Amino acid sequence: MTDANTLLLKMNLKQLRLPTMHAEFETLARQAASANENYQQYLLRLTELEVSARSANVLKARIKQATFPATKDFDTYDFTAQPSLNKPKILELANGEWIEQHFNCCLVGNSGTGKTHLAIALGLAACRQGKRVRFFTAAALVNHLEEAQKQYQLERFLGQLERADLLICDELGYLSFSRVGAELLFQVFADRYERQSLLITSNLPFGDWVQVFHGERMTAALLDRLTHKCHIFEMNGESYRFRESMKAKKSTKASK
Repeated sequence: MTDANTLLLKMNLKQLRLPTMHAEFETLARQAASANENYQQYLLRLTELEVSARSANVLKARIKQATFPATKDFDTYDFTAQPSLNKPKILELANGEWIEQHFNCCLVGNSGTGKTHLAIALGLAACRQGKRVRFFTAAALVNHLEEAQKQYQLERFLGQLERADLLICDELGYLSFSRVGAELLFQVFADRYERQSLLITSNLPFGDWVQVFHGERMTAALLDRLTHKCHIFEMNGESYRFRESMKAKKSTKASK
């Protein structure tokens, strides 16, 4: 290919917004020539690189938009620390079918048992399947809702939440809310009923959610919707953080 043709091709690829093909076409052309590949094989390899790069960028953007507090996956979760947890069922949820069916998921149990870890892992799995995910702690979500209401932006924010295929609300019950905040959170949860999925982690058993939603009536109405189509996991084993702390102390004593 002449220098003029190379320049024109670069300009065309840039105008067509094909950055990976722009960056790799010359290298792949040399490799194709060495391997005696035909034009179709060369073009296939070149377009595969572009498709792969675009998919990776889309996934990266989707994960960034979800605002996970950390990157945690199933391979780093110690299922042996929670022997009562149904590991096969948790891993089955990673296929995302429950989100397509508009089911919910609740991880309920003691602090330190890895509820947030599993919530993030399930959220990441959903992102990889092309689903839109948003992650909030319950306190942060209520703060966003209250602030949006004060700024007359509530409908806009609710619309953003509605576009998420999966909304993760972490640490429900760790902090108390005002009556207004609880009502706004109830609205978000209720509006998703049989339309989009919720994943909620909580240190409180369902019977104690009255502390969060200021009374039995609103709590009962919420739980009726939430648990209608819901995968519920109780996680009341020993705290992972406490167990690791005790291991560290024993190790320190042993080394002295």
